[in-house]
Amino acid sequence: MPQPHLRTVVVLAAGEGKRMKSALPKVLHPLLGRTLLGHVLTAAAPLAADRTVVVVGHGAEQVRAHLTEIAPDATPVLQAQQLGTGHAVRIALEAVPEASGTVVVINGDVPLLRAETVAALVAAHEGEGAAATVLAAEVPDPTGLGRIVRDAAGRLEQIVEERDATPAQRALREINAGIYAFDAVRLRDALGKLSTDNDQGEEYLTDVFGLLVSAGEPVGVHVAADHVETLGCNDRVELAGLRRLLRDRVNEAWMRTGVSILDPDTTWIDVTATVERDAVIDQNTQLRGTTVVGAQAVVGPDVTLIDTVVGAAATVLRSHAVGAEVGPGASVGPYAYLRPAARLAEKSKVGTFVEVKNSEVGPGAKVPHLSYVGDATIGAKANIGAATIFVNYDGVNKHRTVVGEAAFIGCDTSLIAPVEVGAGAYVAAGSAISQDVPPGALGVTRAPQRSIEGWVARKRAGTVSAAAAERALAEGASAGGPVAREGEAIHGDAETVGRPSAAGDTATE
Repeated sequence: MPQPHLRTVVVLAAGEGKRMKSALPKVLHPLLGRTLLGHVLTAAAPLAADRTVVVVGHGAEQVRAHLTEIAPDATPVLQAQQLGTGHAVRIALEAVPEASGTVVVINGDVPLLRAETVAALVAAHEGEGAAATVLAAEVPDPTGLGRIVRDAAGRLEQIVEERDATPAQRALREINAGIYAFDAVRLRDALGKLSTDNDQGEEYLTDVFGLLVSAGEPVGVHVAADHVETLGCNDRVELAGLRRLLRDRVNEAWMRTGVSILDPDTTWIDVTATVERDAVIDQNTQLRGTTVVGAQAVVGPDVTLIDTVVGAAATVLRSHAVGAEVGPGASVGPYAYLRPAARLAEKSKVGTFVEVKNSEVGPGAKVPHLSYVGDATIGAKANIGAATIFVNYDGVNKHRTVVGEAAFIGCDTSLIAPVEVGAGAYVAAGSAISQDVPPGALGVTRAPQRSIEGWVARKRAGTVSAAAAERALAEGASAGGPVAREGEAIHGDAETVGRPSAAGDTATE
């Protein structure tokens, strides 16, 4: 039975990336859910390498910390002085002296590289028994890139960096993608023979190919099917270009699985997000992190979801959510803000200008508008009136509020935690509730209304308000209606104070 190939992956991630003009190492710049380095490691992962070595240099501690998060099994190796790609690979192999078989070397700034392309390169290399194989691409504009130089028979002769190339070589459009497969033994031997006799005074890894050709060793060229995969970036403009290309690739892939993306140019979906069949993504929408959008859900326009789960047939409109859960058939927005641990159950509603944090909104419950819900549990079919505040913070600790099943909370209410409103209870509008309201009871803290007749005429004489009041009083008198004399007030039955009116002052829909 054939033995599996031994493989080592070396990722070159030591460069400063001066043209990025950033305190962040180039390979740590983000691109739709992963860093540049993260994308490269993901492309190499299906090789199932025995070991992965990442050469770090500029911002080494930051890169090491990132590797701990995304690839804890990878071995970071420090290149204290950036003396060239050949030097980087040499110190990487010194850190893993047991490495044998195939060594795959990948630049750390090629985020569009596909796993299938890496696998095809390695398969061609191992299948042909080559000493070295380079991934090449035919590009429209080769400026700034190393050229593949072939002999009359089409075999690889050498790889030439642009600054060292002749005018004829610079006219070539077949370029070196910076991705290679080597036989470990022959690579080690060639690395020991590299010189710094070039424009930059560095050890070029590409010179290994010339040395191997001179020694009569078999070398190969594997051409990528799509040159876009081989694109790297040197500045923020190129990074933005790669981001657009990846956006288009991701959006096309989701549309081909049965997702409707109404405006692909303004829809940005991280490679770590998931969208299920028949979901509709409207314009100006971002699905970031581990976000999941369920089947037949409608998200957008103008929505950002970060690490958020949206259930089947739910709707999220012009809203922002982080670490939230939106249940099946639930409705969010417009202009809602779901903070971490906001959990909306099936067919619940969080409406306009509502903020929810660390709270459960039960099945069919509604928080329609203008409210803050923090550290709360809201029971099924409860209704939270407009401008309700769940007062959860005493300046030191957070406290929890519980609203029972089918409870009604009137508009402009403050629920001062810790407090519980029982199932089926009502809270009158304008109340500040600091004590529990039993099931089926009415909680009310409003003071009786007091009207001071004639106040405007005395205190605001000559204003448009005074004139309007005078006209209204005159019209009322001529119509035979009750007119209060100065100093008197017309009041309703004292028993109605605080009682919900037919006009619905308890809660809003």
